[in-house]
Amino acid sequence: MTYELLIQNGNNVFQPVVQDGVQWTTERKGSPSRLKFSVVKDEIINFTEGNAVRLRVDGKNVFYGFIFSKKRDKQQIIDVTAYDQLRYLKNKDTYVYTNKTASDVIRMVASDFRLNLGPIESTSFVIPSRVEDNQTMLDIIQNALDLELTNRKNIYVLYDDFGLLSLKSLEQLKVGILVDEETGENFDYTSSIDDATYNKIKLSRENDTTGKRDIYIAQDSENINAWGILQYFDTLQDGEDGAAKADALLSLYNMKTRKLKITKALGAVQVRAGSMLVVNLDLGDMKVMNRMLVEKAVHTFNKDEHSMDLTMRGGEFIG
Repeated sequence: MTYELLIQNGNNVFQPVVQDGVQWTTERKGSPSRLKFSVVKDEIINFTEGNAVRLRVDGKNVFYGFIFSKKRDKQQIIDVTAYDQLRYLKNKDTYVYTNKTASDVIRMVASDFRLNLGPIESTSFVIPSRVEDNQTMLDIIQNALDLELTNRKNIYVLYDDFGLLSLKSLEQLKVGILVDEETGENFDYTSSIDDATYNKIKLSRENDTTGKRDIYIAQDSENINAWGILQYFDTLQDGEDGAAKADALLSLYNMKTRKLKITKALGAVQVRAGSMLVVNLDLGDMKVMNRMLVEKAVHTFNKDEHSMDLTMRGGEFIG
């Protein structure tokens, strides 16, 4: 494994001397991807905040972003943090829109903030109306994607693909990677009903015609007897099917939640947050042998070594 890290400052391109390797982190939602590395300052290299950074591994494009912070010590070692263009989606604004899908919302926001668009898959749920007051662009987009999930049960991942904002379904993000006892050095595993577990869903909506409140309930009596009532409550937006949404939420949350983090797995640059890969592990009280979603991926490139820590999601496993 070899990697190439370049910093561009105006017309000048530098290949810095990096100390202690490079760390690339991606999360499935709510955060831009991040690149961290430490540069040995010399008389030649000269860079500043806002400069572009490119990382290629074995000739493959991995990260394109911009320097946002520098920190140095008296030995003139500079710690650098760079983010991809999703960082600009942390800007806040107010949006009011009607009859748009999540894909439409992404295109709208990308146009307003002059972001470079790549492939944007078409989502299916049309949001009748939405008011987003003083929210980050990441939250506005994620809220639209969450409405697609709760109403259509479809998960889409927004990410930056080497400088192009892209939206893809999980089906398009499958990778031919297997993690097992040989390729994963260790793991952390927990199980719980204390985090994101609900066996009763209650949704309400004000009915302007009757003057009463419509209530929609979906529940699992067997799990209520076993765990007690763990209730999820929310209000419905105009146009949402209350019964269908309650059933969809129950199918998502009516289960014991488990967390799995695989550490120091054999690195593969095609694996990022949102990727789907096959996990085959004996966890002690259960065996996992199926395809799972990567909720967070931390890649470490150091000399000729490449490892990754993966937080997994799927079935009863939450990130």
